[in-house]
Amino acid sequence: MPWGLKRFQESGQTHFVTFGCYHRRPSFTTATTRQTFEAALERVRRSYGVCVYGYVVMPEHVHLLISEPSRRKLADALKSLKQGVSRRLIGGAEHFWQTRYYDFNIRNERQFVEKLGYIHRNPVKRGLCERPEDWEWSSFLQYATGCEGRVEIESEWTARKRQRAEGKLCPAMELPHSSQRRA
Repeated sequence: MPWGLKRFQESGQTHFVTFGCYHRRPSFTTATTRQTFEAALERVRRSYGVCVYGYVVMPEHVHLLISEPSRRKLADALKSLKQGVSRRLIGGAEHFWQTRYYDFNIRNERQFVEKLGYIHRNPVKRGLCERPEDWEWSSFLQYATGCEGRVEIESEWTARKRQRAEGKLCPAMELPHSSQRRA
């Protein structure tokens, strides 16, 4: 770790993490490469006990909003994630990722909302799509619709689904559309 850099991990806080491809090389330019990252993120989520609150896969970098793992350290989980992706995608290149990552501790709800919004707006800001819901490789659609994606996102939708599975909530009901009511 570079001199003077202090990471505040094992604090129980949520982390906004960013890491980039080697020399900002666009390595996530196809659906297949982006899905490879998502599959690795889901594997790390399950095996390390990480809650993923938000993510976006950009062509040359990734943003994550995640909890600290329940098993091992955050640095270990990120190392596993980066190694898993690079082993599948490196090809003939010498390096896939930049060696370090940016880590910002989330200390309150305002920061959480700010970083989640930043994550979801990033593809729009970069001109990759017109609206956040148009970028398939982020957590936005799960927040907006509750539809499950390739990575389980810890949100109100997930919490309700978990409560239903545990029998603590009534089953979901289909409500008739107002235009379907008969007089």
